[in-house]
This record gives sequence, C-alpha cells and structure tokens, in this order.
Amino acid sequence: MSHKAALLWIFLCCSVSFVPALGENAVLKGADDGAMDEFSDSKTQHGTVRYNMRKSLDLEQEGCYLQMGRKTCLEECGFNATAKSIFIIHGWTMSGMFERWMHKLVSAVMQREQEANVVVVDWIPMAQQLYPDAVNHTHGVGLDIAVMINWLQDELQLPLENVHLIGYSLGAHVAGYAGTFVEGTIGRITGLDPAGPMFEGVEEEKRLSPDDADFVDVLHTYTREALGVSIGIQQPIGDVDIYPNGGEVQPGCGLGDVLAVAGNFMEVMKCEHERAVHLFVDSLMNKEHVSFAFQCTGPDRFKKGICLSCRKNRCNNIGYNARKMRKRRNSKMYLKTRADTPFGGYHYQMKMHIFNRKQSDNADPTFYVKLYGAHNDTAKMLVVHDDVIGLNLTNTFLVFTDADIGDLLKISLTWEGESESWNSVWKTFKKSLWAWNAKPPKPVLEVRRIRVKAGETQKKFTFCAQDPSKTEISPGESLTFVKCRDGWEVKPRKRLLM
Repeated sequence: MSHKAALLWIFLCCSVSFVPALGENAVLKGADDGAMDEFSDSKTQHGTVRYNMRKSLDLEQEGCYLQMGRKTCLEECGFNATAKSIFIIHGWTMSGMFERWMHKLVSAVMQREQEANVVVVDWIPMAQQLYPDAVNHTHGVGLDIAVMINWLQDELQLPLENVHLIGYSLGAHVAGYAGTFVEGTIGRITGLDPAGPMFEGVEEEKRLSPDDADFVDVLHTYTREALGVSIGIQQPIGDVDIYPNGGEVQPGCGLGDVLAVAGNFMEVMKCEHERAVHLFVDSLMNKEHVSFAFQCTGPDRFKKGICLSCRKNRCNNIGYNARKMRKRRNSKMYLKTRADTPFGGYHYQMKMHIFNRKQSDNADPTFYVKLYGAHNDTAKMLVVHDDVIGLNLTNTFLVFTDADIGDLLKISLTWEGESESWNSVWKTFKKSLWAWNAKPPKPVLEVRRIRVKAGETQKKFTFCAQDPSKTEISPGESLTFVKCRDGWEVKPRKRLLM
C-alpha cells in the first residue's frame, strides 16, 4: 500500500455518514437547560466505558475498576481524593486491544507521580469501529467521563484543579467533551496529536478547545496533508500548541527507517502520529533533559533560527513539564528533536554577514559548521536553509545538535558551491574554453563574525575569525572562529531548566 493510498482509505472512511450512538440516557447534575439543549439526546456509555485504576505497572494485571454509584469501590481501589487524578484516554483502534504505547505511558505516569490516581479510560468497544462511527461516539464517551468525575466530586469532594486528562488522537477530543460537560473546570487537558479527520476546521464545541480546561496543551506530530486529509489536526486548538519538527516529518520515522524495522507501511504513519505519545513519555522520564519549544508565527521562520527567544513567555517546556501560561489564543510553538529518546536537543541561532568578494555572484553557497564545546564537539553539520543565501547581507540560520556540548568555545565554518547544477557546470566549461589551460579562479566569500544565541540557555556570544588577517574563505576550505576579545555575552535572567 502506498502512502497516498493509505491516506485515501482513511479519507474514504471519513466520508461515511454518521451513525447515531446507542446507550443509556444521562443528565449531568447542575447542568443548566440551555447548556444541555444541543446535547439533549446525548448518551452516556455506562457499562461500555470502563475506568481501570492502575495498581501495577504491568497492564496485563487486571487493576481495579471504578464503578459509578458504587462507593465501596473507591475504598477497594484506594482512590485518594487529595492526590492528582490522571485519566488516560486512547483513540481509534483497529486491533481491539490496548496498543503498546499505552503500557509505556501508564508506566511513565505512575513512576513520575507515585501518589496519583492513574485511571485508564477503556472505550475500546466503541473505538474499534469504522472511523466515522468511532468519531460519533466521542461526545458520548466524554459525557460519561464527565459524569464519573462529577460523581467523584459529590462523593469525595474531588478538587477539579488536580484532574488531568491525557488523550491521544480521538481520545484528545473525548477529553475535550469531558471538559465541556463536567460540572466546573478541569485543571488540565493534554492532547497528544489530536485526530484531524472530521475535526479540522469545525466549531470549538465539537472538538478539543482552550475552554475545556484551565490549561490545554497540545502536541502536533503528524499534520502533513495528503489528498486533502491530515491524520493529526493541523490548526492550533489549545492554550499552547507545540509542533515538534514543524509537526510534519519526525526524525526516525522515514520510510526506510521504519520499513527496515517493522516491514509494514502502516507503521510509517503510526510512527509519526504516535510520536506525540513518546515525546510525552520522554518528558516524564527524563527530567534532567528537558525539551524546549519556542513561540513562532510559522515553521518557516523557525527553520531560519529567528524564533529562539524566551522573553515574555515565548518559550516553554514540552509534554508533562509544560507550564501554564497566561491565557492567549493560538500560541504556536516549535522545536527540533532527536530521532530517539531522550528526544531533546539543543538549538542555536547563528547570524553572519556574508561578503561577496571574488567570482561569487552565482556561488549559491551551502554552509557546514562544526561546533566545539566545553564538554564535547559535534561532527561537521549541514546548515539547512531553504532560501537562497544573501550575499552582502546578514543571514540567520538554525543549528541543532543532538548532544549537550557545554558552553560553545569555537566554530569551524566551511562552504561548498552549486557543483551539481548544470548551469554552474556550463558556466565553468565556457570559462575554461576562453582561458584554455588557465586555472579558473575560485569564488571567495568573507565572514568576519558569527553571532550565536543558545536557545536552551539564552546565552549570546560573538565569535571572530581566529586569525584576524584571514576572514576570506574559498569552497572546501575551513575558517575557525573563537570568542571575540571585545565580544559580548548576555546571560539569561533566570535559569530556564525546571
């Protein structure tokens, strides 16, 4: 099955008309008639939705089930109303069983929050249906969760500020409905790559939205559109919306990477969609390796290294460590990640004025840098830039490293020309014909200084050519830059790592 064929199949599934959900009638306590008019025929799914409170890291063990109206089960399960209550909600499934990510997420939450009530919301009988039918069940399941939480409030005076709903894919929108229907305001909802088909562009009350909890944070990892559909929702739908690697291509999820391990094309799509879960698990397990996201108007500007500021809440931790921010609509944030856990890396903004010196009008340079740090050095890295590099202009780049190299001490810079371009080859050939045996002159660029800002520490430095008399550089040569004697360093006002 090709990539487009798989997406087309999902799109066709989504074109099927809704099938009404079945279940028992339920009315929320304290809900005013006006708020419930639209959902007057809404159904809860008593007996179909199960609440498995975990006592063991091993999901193969049955656990303890919370049953609405049966107060003795709260004592049997050891439910602690003064602790955090974390509900984990799965999405659409074809297998009819919990996927492997659920085991990892439950285990990570329980290890991080050892006193918390960790509850797995099991709605598999309704999730294992045609996609549009599963979508049609989401508001009924969300209503059922809200009724359960309201019951816990009545019986145990459960503080809603301690309630955290974590929903993956369709489960994110289920969490949104729960937040809409609950009596009061839930503390936090986390959406892990919320589903896109049948939710993209709809009204806020029909999907996860910022009003569903006091704090709504969202990770988008599979927003790449094909044939008019995106597996994960593209639009920002939370207080904070974070798009790792632009929300599109996730490192380690390439066709070759996944097929070499799984041999199944559907695993390629699953890898990128599920990456949101694994980033969240990573944030729970790697407290010393926090990943930062930076506010930016779009992925293109972020790729240029323009958006690495933490001033006025322009950066945030991702995943479980995300900080509640002042209410604002559509705060889109971006970061790059590694291909595997720990996913966090290190971002650098580099600014350099590139002077056009000799034979460089059509050079179209591609730059490479090697960073030397107090702890470690990087390999030679390609400086990615989508636009043509401007000569006699200041250019800004984003450089990302997998490892913490410590304070940056030295930079090695090299560049290459457009050697594979037929236009470039023809120009060189014509010059050679005119000059016969004369050696064609090499293009020369000049870089005098490189200004660097480290995203994770917010420190700023200026680097000058190690040899002040040598600032010009030809293709294939390297130029070394060290901290300028008259350079400047700006340290952050406060420590960012939490």
